[in-house]
Amino acid sequence: MLEQIKEFEWLTRLFERLHVGIPIQPEEIVGFLKREMLLKEVCRQIACQKIIARTARDEGIAVTPEEIQAEADKIRCQKGFHKTSDTLVWLAEQRVTVDDWEAGIRDRLLAQKLTEYLFAKKVDLFFAGNRSIFDQFVLYQIVLPNERVSQEILYQLDEEEISFYEAAHLYDIDEQRRYQCGYEGKLSLGHLPLELASVVFEAPVKKVLGPVKTERGYHLLMVEAFIRDRLTPQRRQEVLSLLFKEWLARELNNMLRSQLMLS
Repeated sequence: MLEQIKEFEWLTRLFERLHVGIPIQPEEIVGFLKREMLLKEVCRQIACQKIIARTARDEGIAVTPEEIQAEADKIRCQKGFHKTSDTLVWLAEQRVTVDDWEAGIRDRLLAQKLTEYLFAKKVDLFFAGNRSIFDQFVLYQIVLPNERVSQEILYQLDEEEISFYEAAHLYDIDEQRRYQCGYEGKLSLGHLPLELASVVFEAPVKKVLGPVKTERGYHLLMVEAFIRDRLTPQRRQEVLSLLFKEWLARELNNMLRSQLMLS
């Protein structure tokens, strides 16, 4: 199908000429990225892609034309492109050619293959050793404006003059959480600020914790239930992505240090 699309590249160029009609030069794009403080991130992503390509080459990992074709067909199906012209119009709107699209697919597939190659055998061990990152808990909390009020509410809770849910409904500073009687959600420790995570970690179920001071106010917390996580296919992909991102960040830092030493 990609070969068929390439036969119609002239149609892509036609749509590019018709689209918007405002010529934009490469130096203008770079200038815009600089003014919007986006150039550093773009350069970081380019450097990361170079690291991926170099490592994959060193390890003998490659993407075949058949794999690119299969991924292109998958994308076309997801977007509902049933005709060649549908794909060409979309590419023209994105201001990319078929070759550009194919190169992007190759880069993404290469990153996926390298991720599996480097870390597929390390997922189980990492998950087992870092369960606290993935285990979840059902959290309720009351955020109050000052310490005096928080201590007063805590006293009423200890004396069972009021339930946690009722106190949250009456006194929480957040309107949405008042409506939800303090329900914060099903969370993992990584979703909480460090001050709260350290208190919630292995906290007894249904015990009122706090008050804990943060920039948002004074928090009274209650864990309603702990939920042990399982290594599902989705969680496996999340762990793979986490390991790969950490590795890529280290490689990028090493590259930058090497360049600084040479300069």
